[in-house]
Amino acid sequence: MRRKLYLAMIVFCLLLTGCHGSRGSGTFEIPQEFDQNEKIEITFWAKNDTNVTQSKIYEKAAADFNRLYPNVKVNIRLYTDYGKIYNDVITNISTNTTPNVCITYPDHIATYLTGKETVVNLDELMKDEKYGLAGSELKFDGPSESEIVPEFLNECRIGDSYYALPFMRSTEACYINKTYVEAMGYEIPDILTWDYIWEVSEAATKKDADGNFLVNGQKTMIPFIYKSTDNMMISMLKQKDAGYSDENGNILIFNDTTREILRTVAEHAGSYAFSTFKISSYPGNFLNAGQCLFAIDSTAGASWMGSDAPLSDISEDKIVDFETVVRPIPQFDTSNPKMISQGPSVCIFNKQDPQEVLASWLFAQFLLTNETQIAYAQTEGYIPVTTKAGDSAEYKDYLAGCGRDNELYYDVKIKAAEMLMANTENTFVTPVFNGSASLRDAAGQMIENTAKAVRRKQTVDDKFFDTMFDDMVSLYHLDQISAVKGNGDLGPLPGPAVALIVALIAAWVIIIGINVKDIIKKRRAENHT
Repeated sequence: MRRKLYLAMIVFCLLLTGCHGSRGSGTFEIPQEFDQNEKIEITFWAKNDTNVTQSKIYEKAAADFNRLYPNVKVNIRLYTDYGKIYNDVITNISTNTTPNVCITYPDHIATYLTGKETVVNLDELMKDEKYGLAGSELKFDGPSESEIVPEFLNECRIGDSYYALPFMRSTEACYINKTYVEAMGYEIPDILTWDYIWEVSEAATKKDADGNFLVNGQKTMIPFIYKSTDNMMISMLKQKDAGYSDENGNILIFNDTTREILRTVAEHAGSYAFSTFKISSYPGNFLNAGQCLFAIDSTAGASWMGSDAPLSDISEDKIVDFETVVRPIPQFDTSNPKMISQGPSVCIFNKQDPQEVLASWLFAQFLLTNETQIAYAQTEGYIPVTTKAGDSAEYKDYLAGCGRDNELYYDVKIKAAEMLMANTENTFVTPVFNGSASLRDAAGQMIENTAKAVRRKQTVDDKFFDTMFDDMVSLYHLDQISAVKGNGDLGPLPGPAVALIVALIAAWVIIIGINVKDIIKKRRAENHT
C-alpha cells in the first residue's frame, strides 16, 4: 500500500512538471533548411508616429521581403502608441495569439517572458551559420553581429541572453527658442545645466501691466515643458548617481534625492515656469507658437519642432518665426553628461511551426538592411542601429544635406540625429526586469502628482512624499515584482509551477509523517515485547 502511495505521488509530481514546461524563453530547434515551398503568413505589429512615410517604409520592407521569399506573406498591424502594443501582446499571450514579430522595448519583453514559451531566445539564431546574422543562406545583405552598434545590441540583452534586435535608436533633446532666449539676454551653452534651465524659465514668467508675458507679448507662456516625465525623473537620478533600481529588481527610487528633485519640480510648477505634456499638452505646439522656450522631447519627434517643422500640429497663423537650436537634455555635471537611450527593438514570438519562427527571424533581420535602416532614420531624428548603415555613403550624404529643404533635409531633424551620434557613449538604459515598466510609470507619475498638487495649493512636504511613495507602491504593485536574470529567473512563477512546489512539499510532509508513524509503531512494539 505504501509503495503505491509513493508511486502515485511521484506520478502526480511528474504530471505537474510536464504542465509547467519551460517558461518565458521561447526555445526551438533551428530547422536545417528553410522550406520555401511551405506557405507562411506572419504578423508584424509596428508603431509609426502618425507619419505616413514610416508606414510606407514598413510596407515596402514587407513587399521586398516577399519578393525574396515568395512563400512568406507579412501582414502589418500599425499602432500609434507603444503602450497599446504592450497591452495587446499581454492580452494575446493568454490566448496564444501573439504576433510573430513585434516592435517593442526590453522593459516590455521582460514582462512577456513571464508567459509560457513566449519570446524567442535569439542567442543560437544569431550565431547560426546559415540563417544567423550575415548567414550564408540569407537572400539579402544583412549586418553581422559586429556591424550592430554594440551599445544598442547590449540593450537587447536580458540577463545573459538576447531577446531582441535593435531597430532604431533615439534619445531626448532640448529644443530651444534661441531667438527669445537671447532677447532676454542669455547665451545658450553647448551643454545646458538644470540651474540654467530653471533660471531662464523663471525669468520668462515676468509679465507687463496688462498681463502679457514680456518675452513673447502673449497671454500664454510655459517656459519649460517636458514631454516624458518618467524619463525626466530617471535621467535626473542617473545624473545624480542616485538610486532607481538594480539588476536584481530591487526598487531604490524612494530616496532623499527623489524628494529633492520633487521639491524642485514643486517650486517651478508652482510659479508656472514648468509643466508637463500630461498637464499642458504637446511641448512642440507651445514651442512653435512662441509660447515655450525649452521643449524636451524625443529626437524621434524632431520634425514637429520649430517654425519650419514639416509636421507641425498647429495652424500656420499661430506659428511664430524664431530660430531653433538643439541641445542635449540639462545636466547636473556638464563634464559627465548622461542621457537616456530609447527607441524600438524587434522581438519574435515562439510558435508551434519552427518554419514560421524561422521566417519571422529572417524578416526581423531584413529590417536591419541598409535600405530599411536609412529610409526609416530619415523620417525623424533617429539614427541607424548598424555601423553598416551609419557608415554608408548614402547616409553620410543625407546628413551633409542638413537644411537643404524643410522636408527630407529639415535641419532640426538632422541636428537632433547628429546630437545623438555625438553622444552615443553618454547614453544609458535602466535595468530590465518583470515590473520595470511599472516602475518607469511610477517615476513619471510622481512628477505629475507633485506638479498638480502644488497648483492645487496642496502642501508639498515630507508627509506628502511619504504618502505618495506608499501610493506608488500600491498602485503599480512595486512590492510584487521580481527580477528577470535570464533563463534561470524569469519573474513570478506561473500557477502550475506554484502547484508543483506545493505538491512536492505536501508529498514530503506525508512521506515524513508515514515514516515517523512507522518508527513510533516499531518502538511501541519493541517496548511491548
